[in-house]
Amino acid sequence: MAERIVAAGGIVRNEDKAILLMLRRGKWDLPKGKLDDGESIEECAVREVEEETGLQLVVLGELVGITHHLYEEKGKQIEKETYWYAMEVTGNQQLVPQEEEDILELRWVREEELSEYLSNTYDNIIEIVERYYDNKNQIN
Repeated sequence: MAERIVAAGGIVRNEDKAILLMLRRGKWDLPKGKLDDGESIEECAVREVEEETGLQLVVLGELVGITHHLYEEKGKQIEKETYWYAMEVTGNQQLVPQEEEDILELRWVREEELSEYLSNTYDNIIEIVERYYDNKNQIN
């Protein structure tokens, strides 16, 4: 049976209505990470986004959706359940990729530019980004 991991992350939008994507292990991805003991899902989502991107004062919006995917790590089957939130940041903040998490680049991407990036990502990322735009989950 697969080990279950709960994670949380965000679709972060800036004042120009672009969302933040990160290049990690050769694919475009969204910031997310594992839930720590004693932490709420919402706290985890904000903490992981801030750690992986260097952003500060991230404003948490509503839950966009939950994705599930299976992968193998060190010979073990892992089932990851990820909670995705709409988020916003303001101001011209410095982006700092968290290199120890293999994040090579962070990039703000406008909706009309997304297809190029989504052609090199994971199915669950495409699913949650499409849901974000379909449901108009953007804050304000």
